[in-house]
Amino acid sequence: MKEVDELKAQLQDLQNKALALFAEAESLKVLQELRVAYLGKKGELTSVLKGVGKLPPEDRPVIGQFVNATKTTLAEALDKAEVLLSDKEKQARIQAERIDITLAGRTTSRGVVHPVQQGLNEMTAIFSQMGFEMAEGPEIEDEFHNFDALNIPAEHPARAMHDTFFFNAEGDADAKLLRTHTSPVQIRAMQACVDAGGEPPLAVVAAGRVYRCDYDVTHSPMFHQVEVFKVDKDVSLAHLKGVLQHFLTAYFEKDVPIRLRPHYFPFTEPSAEVDIGCVFCNHKGCRICKGSGWIEVLGSGMIHPNVLKAVGIDSSVYSGFAFGLGVERLVMLKHGIPDLRLFFENDVRFLRRMGAK
Repeated sequence: MKEVDELKAQLQDLQNKALALFAEAESLKVLQELRVAYLGKKGELTSVLKGVGKLPPEDRPVIGQFVNATKTTLAEALDKAEVLLSDKEKQARIQAERIDITLAGRTTSRGVVHPVQQGLNEMTAIFSQMGFEMAEGPEIEDEFHNFDALNIPAEHPARAMHDTFFFNAEGDADAKLLRTHTSPVQIRAMQACVDAGGEPPLAVVAAGRVYRCDYDVTHSPMFHQVEVFKVDKDVSLAHLKGVLQHFLTAYFEKDVPIRLRPHYFPFTEPSAEVDIGCVFCNHKGCRICKGSGWIEVLGSGMIHPNVLKAVGIDSSVYSGFAFGLGVERLVMLKHGIPDLRLFFENDVRFLRRMGAK
């Protein structure tokens, strides 16, 4: 019986010690570690049980009952401690995540459409309302669509390497380049119409990125253009001026005087630069317009007969007008932006100011 009493004493000490540690546990993690330490396969209780095998057979049932009682007591104590700690941690988490509804709300910054895209959206919307259909074309072009079909001769300076980004040598049979204007879309749209067995009228607006070797406060190697053209019977300069007047008035949201000055473009004849009354001084003369009261905004003209011939349209029956405008330039004029490079520097202050308009 001496061995039985010793084992009972060990079990009682183990139980007292374990219950004390369970009560002191400050987290579920610690409690789990105690469960493994005392009730696990290699735990304290298992170590004590190793001595049961040394007892006489008649004493083993007695100590077995005591072991089961100890094990039950520890398991129940662990379960109760776990419930208490779970509730305690839950309350602590609730308190930590508590929201003070009396505090002022946090403002969240919202993204805005880039000012260049804003301008593109406004411009194309105006032309769409006038009946022009949207068209797109590739940014990597060939010389035929970018130059030849637009009546730009081989010796024209615009085809030189210092103006155009070529992928291979200029003049190669399969020379590729980054388009220098959106006018190739005009060629592709007219070709598509003829190839499909159709014929004018055509009224198209094309917008997109273009590329030239230039960079300063008013020029960028990559910028955006909008190309607008119409081909039909009896199209005249009067139609061109009417479209321009409506578009510029709608875009600047006020009546703006316009004038057409004779100019030269290889793909239009006659050609004209288009000026508007200075939007900064209301046509009175200021530093921006150099005292003239006028600001040049785009190039235009009647589509050259050679351009119509290049796409298979009879220039003796049909005529057309075309003009191209720089998106960044018009956005700068409308919003008083002094430097083209602001559009591409991604200064958040500038973008936020433009987004608020």
